[in-house]
Amino acid sequence: MKKLIVLLFISGILVSCNSVSEEEAIKNEIEDYQAQIIQLTKKVKELEAKLPEGAGSTAGNATKVRVMTLKKQPFSKYFMATGELEAINEAYVSPEASGQITRIDVVEGQKVKKGQFLAKLNTAVIEKNITELKTQIELAKTFYDKQTELWEQGIGSERQFLETKNNYENLQNKLASLQEQYNMSILYSPIDGIVEDIMLKQGELASPGMQLMQIVDLDNLYVTAMLSEAYIPVLKKGELVTITFPSFPDMEIKGAISRVGNVVNKQNRTFRVEVEIENKDGLLKPNLLANILINDYNSEASLLVPSMVVREDLVGSYLYIAEKNGSDLIATKKYIQVGRAYNGSTEVLSGISENDQVITDGYSTVSDGTSIEIVG
Repeated sequence: MKKLIVLLFISGILVSCNSVSEEEAIKNEIEDYQAQIIQLTKKVKELEAKLPEGAGSTAGNATKVRVMTLKKQPFSKYFMATGELEAINEAYVSPEASGQITRIDVVEGQKVKKGQFLAKLNTAVIEKNITELKTQIELAKTFYDKQTELWEQGIGSERQFLETKNNYENLQNKLASLQEQYNMSILYSPIDGIVEDIMLKQGELASPGMQLMQIVDLDNLYVTAMLSEAYIPVLKKGELVTITFPSFPDMEIKGAISRVGNVVNKQNRTFRVEVEIENKDGLLKPNLLANILINDYNSEASLLVPSMVVREDLVGSYLYIAEKNGSDLIATKKYIQVGRAYNGSTEVLSGISENDQVITDGYSTVSDGTSIEIVG
């Protein structure tokens, strides 16, 4: 049994080795044939060049292609960033004192102005104390005024005068303190906006730090996005961008970058970018997704080719150029250095020149030295 397993294992290895060897042999044979084709094509061209013009020409068998003549032209590249809308002015209103909510004068969805009354806590005890204190102040003021008259006439002691003055002033300070407590129990809107949410109801207890309602200003929003740190050198405050919204396909807004973050996030290597926008119609809402189209490269004169015609091999990127070979045209393989690519076009930095004819149709059916015929 063991011998049988060993034999099967050895047989599998031999089959695998034979399979690999056969594949390599086929690849080598294909490469040899391709080299022969290139050599034969060159010999045919050399012989045709010795013949009178038009005699023995192989133009009828030439591969038909279309070409474009290279001209320098402006080129701009953009990238798309995804962000979301946020409200510039947004407030979560909470009381500065503890107490029971006795009155709420607004409803959700209502527009409010800055300083408008919103709600009130129970101030019965404070109001009673204020009333009593005002009575005491009136009496203290009467004593103080009379003592002042006597003191100016040289009647009475300085101690009596100072005691009545101090008592009057202390009562005034207590009244101011109670009035401040009363004011802390009344809530006013800190901004112009819309009451988005009311978290507590009339009769419930409220305390400092507890959110009672949310107010949002929808007139002015900003789009915020987190971008890769690679874009830090190309982004500046004030640069114009285009903003679109998946929820509103037909809406497009132009805006300027209002803020570029100064800190890179350690976790994802991104920085913050903000773009302020106006929302006059109120269609846009906070937290809505937005796309920002940002320009990150511009060139006044670039050689551009369709990205699809740029091919690659082990040496590098290349494309095919239509060139004269005697009386015929052939496809010539040109290795190039590519730059940036955008919207189906690729910038070529070197390897070809202005006025070269790049093969744009039929490029996949030619090789270096193939006889071609330009059509169209």
